[in-house]
Amino acid sequence: MSEASANSKERKEIKVSTIILPENKNFESETLKYEIKIPNWLLENIENFELSNNKNDSNQNLIVKAFKVAYEAHNGQLRASGEPYIIHPIAVADLLKEIGASSSVIAAGLLHDVVEDTRIDLSDIEVNFGLEVKVLVEGVTKLGGIHFNNRTEAQAENLRKMFLAMASDIRVVLVKLADRLHNMRTIQWLNQERQERIARETREIYAPLANRLGINRFKWELEDLAFKFLEPEEYKNLKEQIAVKRSDREKRLTVTLDLMKENLVSSGLKNFEITGRPKHLYGIWSKMERQQKQFSEIYDVAALRIIVSNSDSCYKALAVVHDTFKPIPGRFKDYIGLPKPNGYQSLHTSVIGKHRPVEVQIRTTSMHQIAEFGI
Repeated sequence: MSEASANSKERKEIKVSTIILPENKNFESETLKYEIKIPNWLLENIENFELSNNKNDSNQNLIVKAFKVAYEAHNGQLRASGEPYIIHPIAVADLLKEIGASSSVIAAGLLHDVVEDTRIDLSDIEVNFGLEVKVLVEGVTKLGGIHFNNRTEAQAENLRKMFLAMASDIRVVLVKLADRLHNMRTIQWLNQERQERIARETREIYAPLANRLGINRFKWELEDLAFKFLEPEEYKNLKEQIAVKRSDREKRLTVTLDLMKENLVSSGLKNFEITGRPKHLYGIWSKMERQQKQFSEIYDVAALRIIVSNSDSCYKALAVVHDTFKPIPGRFKDYIGLPKPNGYQSLHTSVIGKHRPVEVQIRTTSMHQIAEFGI
């Protein structure tokens, strides 16, 4: 057996040592002496696994082992910020957990960079984590080689199609979206040229993919972060304008919300939730650009959202909204009867609230979950 073959065989079964949790619940490397904040759900998984005599919980086992392998494989590696590299796969796994991904997908999120950046290869992943995780990690590694250079819309669409075609398992795209979102959150540590390239790629490729999969939770933040680095002056000005009017807007929204809630209760509607929410910055700016309007002319910078228990209650709530406030003609859309291609369902209407128009969205709890996190 050659030396290379011997080394390869030796690496197949990855051994990881037990990581002891300090009282402050951070992790400390013996080599770099840094501490790492980790999310509570992952911390609990690790603590429970270390304390349990039963190691047969396959889901918990998979995630904990993936964390430990990633932790040791990336040991000594730093990000552009100077922070330990392991914070990135932890953040990716946390985002995937947030949207309800399975244990296999979360494990792939923890391991998504080990093949490209460490001595661990795909055969090691398969032996230690199974074929499913190996396929996901391999898919993410392949997609990492696709970059957006041509700024034409046709090229962007071609790349989006290539992403979906190469990702034989659509969950690969979920991991890649989470990876890109965390990278965008920390993009300030790169030089301006790389910031602009990555931000443009994010706007043209990743945000539309998130939209196509119906993951608004990712789409909105990706768009806002790209906006921040591609149009920094416009972003800053819009943020300041929104902040100046925030107090008055919140007061109006509260009055509108309280009146709506009172009338919904009076109508006999039960088990509903009503909240006010701000629109994301890029969406407001895009509307200003598209309609050639100033910020003062854009009314739907905030909206009400009503979440009810079933579809019939959506239409009942709509009737209450239209009885309470005057509806604006042409502004009603029924995405429950005719869902969007990505599975999005909701009723949209705009009404004249307390002295200002306000947008209202009405949906069920399950529709809301799909709208935020995708099918």
